[in-house]
Amino acid sequence: MGRLSGKVAIITGAASGMGLAGVQLFAKEGAKVVATDVAVEALQQRVNEIVANGGEAIALRLDVSSPESWNSVVEETVAKYGKIDILINNAGIHIAKGVLDADVPDWNKVMDINTTGVWLGMKAVIPHMQKNGKGSIVNTSSIAAIIGGMADAQGAAYSASKGAVRSLTKHTAQWFAKDNIRVNSVHPGAVFTGMVEKAGIKSQAEMGEHYKNHAPLPPHAGEPMDIANAYLFLASDESKFITGIELPVDGGWISN
Repeated sequence: MGRLSGKVAIITGAASGMGLAGVQLFAKEGAKVVATDVAVEALQQRVNEIVANGGEAIALRLDVSSPESWNSVVEETVAKYGKIDILINNAGIHIAKGVLDADVPDWNKVMDINTTGVWLGMKAVIPHMQKNGKGSIVNTSSIAAIIGGMADAQGAAYSASKGAVRSLTKHTAQWFAKDNIRVNSVHPGAVFTGMVEKAGIKSQAEMGEHYKNHAPLPPHAGEPMDIANAYLFLASDESKFITGIELPVDGGWISN
């Protein structure tokens, strides 16, 4: 308890999956959490549950591909809490189309959310972190930014977008280290989330069976809290001398 006491965190894509796990964990660890998503009703329900259990959190609508939406969320956060210490750029989508199958609208939609959304979030938040004299940004990439094959689940735009996040993270880490702003990326492997369930996989065990030849560490597929714990470490002062890294949470997939 208390690893984020006194800190204010914005988390995107927070209505479900890894983002929701992050909100739940951060609130448990003492942060004031601004949970954001386009799915406002589901988000508000989850935030109400967190508050009922003693956490401090608010729900705000955020379209990560919109500069105006980002500016509104940042303004509301600063107005309520006075600062921003942490940004978790978690929101993302996947379209399972390869190089020959994808069309321009597919490509642009994935890039707008997965990559442009990360850039816009950092652009909106960094000036406030500069005023604070420090900050921590965690960008969600993927092992698809590092390796190919099944890692990108047939998503060419997804792979490209996550590779861009990996590079953008390192760029930002270098340029803003002087401001004591740390920027790191987390690279999930196979993780059982609601998005995966909608695709037809019904349990973590079933997903693990599907990926057991890729991720050697049982159960061969992770759960959202595995990623949230990585977010927590990189957001907290425990990682105060770490910036520009890529942290795989993949059951050993990229070690193959």
